[in-house]
Amino acid sequence: MNAIATHAASTASTADTARGHVGRIVTLTMLGGLLMAVAAVIGPLAGSKEHVITGSVLAVFAASWTALAAFTTRWTDQPQRWAAVPAAVMAVAAVTVLVLAPTGNQLGWVWPPAILGLVAWMGVSSRRDLRSRSRVLVLYPVLAALAVSALGGAYETYAETTDPSASDMPGRLVDVGDRKLHISCTGTGSPTVVLEPGLGEASPIMAAWIAPDVATTTRVCVFDRAGRGWSDAAPGPQDGEQAATDLHTLLAEAGEPGPYVLAGHSAGGIYVLDFVSLFPVDVAGVVLLDSMHPEQYERMASWPTFYEMYRRVSAVAPSLSRIGLGRLVYSTEYSDLPPVQRDQQRAFLATPRHSRSVRDELSQIRTAMAQAARVTDLGDRPLAVLSATEGAEDDWMPMQDDLATLSTDSVHRILTKATHEMVVGDESTAQQSSQLIVDVVTSIRTSTPLNAQEG
Repeated sequence: MNAIATHAASTASTADTARGHVGRIVTLTMLGGLLMAVAAVIGPLAGSKEHVITGSVLAVFAASWTALAAFTTRWTDQPQRWAAVPAAVMAVAAVTVLVLAPTGNQLGWVWPPAILGLVAWMGVSSRRDLRSRSRVLVLYPVLAALAVSALGGAYETYAETTDPSASDMPGRLVDVGDRKLHISCTGTGSPTVVLEPGLGEASPIMAAWIAPDVATTTRVCVFDRAGRGWSDAAPGPQDGEQAATDLHTLLAEAGEPGPYVLAGHSAGGIYVLDFVSLFPVDVAGVVLLDSMHPEQYERMASWPTFYEMYRRVSAVAPSLSRIGLGRLVYSTEYSDLPPVQRDQQRAFLATPRHSRSVRDELSQIRTAMAQAARVTDLGDRPLAVLSATEGAEDDWMPMQDDLATLSTDSVHRILTKATHEMVVGDESTAQQSSQLIVDVVTSIRTSTPLNAQEG
């Protein structure tokens, strides 16, 4: 028996070299496909739309399976002809995605079980035809990754369908022409405060701590930009002027009269300035909560690198979110928010839909910044700037100081123990943001200069 076992082991160990080295071909085709896919995503496809990323990656994987079938048939005595099946499946899927550019999740209940079935068949076929350590060391991990992605896709579809957090919408949807946008207003009094979320954020982040605080003093509205939160997506990516026009139409159709106090966090400050540029008579005051600067790309040394990296990651995120990675990433985020807004943020940000909206926003943010740069003088409108220094780059504070010079009636408050995120996400820090907004409202109501109140 030992002799037979030794002979079998010897046969298996030399099978790769009988005619060609099948193990090397398996390794090179599988690893080569992965490396080519990564290179395409971070190289020529960087920042592309979801269907381009997904379709192209599927095409690369189809080519690697094709190479496995062809090369092992041509150069070894262990032809892996079964590999032509996953090659054909992925090629058809690639063409379908590239041509149809789907954005919904209609097939979310279909493709995961289909992939699981294909993986099971591939496992049986490779066990039958491939006598090489590469089956266990290379091919089985590839099949396991496919199976995990299918299970993640099934879970994502289930979570999107059953998660009550995203379905319990406050406020209402308002028709703005070709689509509907979400807005939720509370409190009474004037001027009405409009809260602009930051880059990649939905309305719950502003509805968590700031909106309830401000609502005790005046009318306050939170809303979702196109494709974000409960709002319908726009036909294509929007620049700052288009986003500002959307908001202006939304407020008018919702019956919320101006002039408004606009308060924006981070990139929300850019959109606030875009609104001021287009509709100056509808703006009574401005609050910039640790806002980005219109010239940040040119003046902040680290930002171009950060932007380029974030742009590449954001383009891959929709595809990865389809296999459940978004659920994993955001499952512990926003723990400082109240339970309702915490769960809403997690539910929204985990979805491919949200990831697409972030990718689209990043593709236009430099245009939005250039448009916001047209605002060089707010006159004597009350302007409040709040800046967080914890973790801030060295270039951040000079730009914050610069923003505070946009009006002759401005105040600049600095929080030395707060981070950028805490300005809206931490209860005690957000209270200081709320108070600053209320101070602007009071200044307008009493016709008292804001900087006189500060004194």
